[in-house]
Amino acid sequence: MRVVLADLRGQDGYVSKDSVAGGYASRVTPFSRVIRVVTFFKERFITVPSGQLAYVAAIFAERRHEVIFVEDEDDTPDADIAIVLTSLVDYRREARWADAMRARGTYVGAIGLTASKMPELYDGWVDFVVNGEPEHAARRLAGGERLAGRVVSPAVEHLDELPFPRWDLVGMHPQQRGFRIIRPAGRGFPLIASRGCPEFCTYCPHRILAGYRARSVENVGEELALLCERYPNPYVIFRDPLFTQERERMLALCDEIRSRGLELEFECETRLDRLDPDLLNRLRRAGLRSISFGVESVSSETLRRVGRRPTPPSHQRAIVDHCRRRGIFTAGFYVIGFLQDDWHSVAATIHYAIDLGSTFAQFKILTPYPGTPLWKQLEPRVYERDWQRFDGFTPTFHHPSLRAEELRFLLGAAYTRFYMRPSFAVNFSRVQDQRARNFARHMDRRVAALHGRQEEVRMRPVVC
Repeated sequence: MRVVLADLRGQDGYVSKDSVAGGYASRVTPFSRVIRVVTFFKERFITVPSGQLAYVAAIFAERRHEVIFVEDEDDTPDADIAIVLTSLVDYRREARWADAMRARGTYVGAIGLTASKMPELYDGWVDFVVNGEPEHAARRLAGGERLAGRVVSPAVEHLDELPFPRWDLVGMHPQQRGFRIIRPAGRGFPLIASRGCPEFCTYCPHRILAGYRARSVENVGEELALLCERYPNPYVIFRDPLFTQERERMLALCDEIRSRGLELEFECETRLDRLDPDLLNRLRRAGLRSISFGVESVSSETLRRVGRRPTPPSHQRAIVDHCRRRGIFTAGFYVIGFLQDDWHSVAATIHYAIDLGSTFAQFKILTPYPGTPLWKQLEPRVYERDWQRFDGFTPTFHHPSLRAEELRFLLGAAYTRFYMRPSFAVNFSRVQDQRARNFARHMDRRVAALHGRQEEVRMRPVVC
């Protein structure tokens, strides 16, 4: 049986799917010069293949089925079964592609968080929609069962029982070892060491599909060893929402990597209060190159109102500083437009992002994703009816203090102020000399004054 697995390449901006926004995905629309540059580099260095499809490919390959991966909707061969990875930000094109495949006589299904939580978007376009993690449904399909309608696929309880992802079947090739920023020029290998999230942030979709589960250290070590065997010196992207949740498990994983003699580099996402200098040192020796983490807002009260436990600023600064000294890149995530936000609070968060000194920062507008507790709270305020605009960069609800134009203005200002300053270049270059760093901070103040004057000019039509 021939099986086509589709992760259609996004259009109209930079689209990132699979585990981004829990699986709803995001689209970066370059509405300013700085965001245009950010988009350029994201397209070349932040593209990550789908872990979901790699697992599904492994399941079909185990049963000796032919697996074909497609990204281009105009370059799709005939097949017996086609499975499309869904996203909120590009669902119409995915549905059209599925419908075109059905017209060719192909049996078509949809997987992913969007399919699970918003199956109505694909009704009439596909033969079946998978609700849940896709592996259980994939095993039924690989065994010859014909699914129809909305199909419940239970969460995988014991993750060690899954076959390792087949990256060779979903478009991965040996990584280029030449020019790189953090990741190699090309794609890194996503590795899912745990699923779900143990936190309770009301705005986050990562925890709405299934609960938190973790693979054994030995099982993760076996997958890493296999990657190193097939792809020498791989760059691994741990896609866990909270990679360092269990400190002892992380220490054991470091020991596993070193005892196996594995040569690799990796990055991860976590909370800063789940890191300490000793753990970072161990992770660095095991191959850690970059970490990303949520700060979201400088206001502890704002964070508590959305179910996020604040991390003391002193600890955040200590961890970011330690990472810089150890040569570990850092990326902070921030959200603009919490209900308590106004111009002053957003400006304070932007200032804190700059002062914290992470290598990179990502800013997004608060988005009430379907299925989250935040959606239930804000649904009466939601005015946007085009689901593709729930991309993290577009206002979608009536904010009590900030109009849509103001939110977009502040988002653009955040990117400009963070990236267009001397200290960004100093941090990115990992300069340690304190005199150089102090001089860059001095020049930051002059550049900030220039940004302020430019913003005053651009702000007038926004606030009128």
